[in-house]
Amino acid sequence: MNPIIDIKSLSKSYVDESSNENTLILDNIDFQINDGEFVSLIGPSGCGKSTLLNIISGLNNPDNGEIIISGIESKDRLGKLSYMQQKDLLLPWKTILDNSILGLELQNENKTISETKAIKLLDTFGLSGYENYYPDQISGGMRQRASFLRTILTNNKILLLDEPFSALDSITRSQMQKWLLQLWEQFNKTILLVTHDIDEAIFLSDRIYVMQNNNLNSIQIINVDLPRPRPQEIVLDNSFITIKKEILPLIQN
Repeated sequence: MNPIIDIKSLSKSYVDESSNENTLILDNIDFQINDGEFVSLIGPSGCGKSTLLNIISGLNNPDNGEIIISGIESKDRLGKLSYMQQKDLLLPWKTILDNSILGLELQNENKTISETKAIKLLDTFGLSGYENYYPDQISGGMRQRASFLRTILTNNKILLLDEPFSALDSITRSQMQKWLLQLWEQFNKTILLVTHDIDEAIFLSDRIYVMQNNNLNSIQIINVDLPRPRPQEIVLDNSFITIKKEILPLIQN
């Protein structure tokens, strides 16, 4: 199977402002994601997860290496992959409907056509009846749904998600995880999720890439061989716990 994302020998460093020295963040990284996969990227703070996601999205460029998207080396990636960051980034002066179509408007799509597309999906995203509300009038979970609707409407095959549920309470987070899996299956997307939550990564993913602070040029691959659909109770299953035990030593080193 040909990967839809293929990262080869990727490196990135930053200049430390206090010492004026180069700090290596990613060193000769290789990894692949296949079409239709749900892959999570986990690791301790500062290991380069968000840096890697920013590079894949096109917000940053690597110092070295190749980024191949759908078989084509892509130096101009910005806007070709949908990227949902940790904060919902909803504009407070725009309604939920207007926020949801912002990406389409940036693609110069007709506003009436954009609104029609969004309205058709409001019920699927649990936002029906809230399209004329403003962001500060709805809950955190609903804000994330609105942000995800905006991401889906851009109609890119690949979704990059940077800890989208980290600010939510545990009950809402659990609900959003199940909802995300339903949308992934419904819209047939390829998803790369950055998370600190091991349980979340196992519950959602086909595979997990584990990054480590003390090993900048190695990403450990953990296969998640759990059946789908996955009930929330699977976190208590021995097979789930076994995968978790495999991951914990990797991120604690």
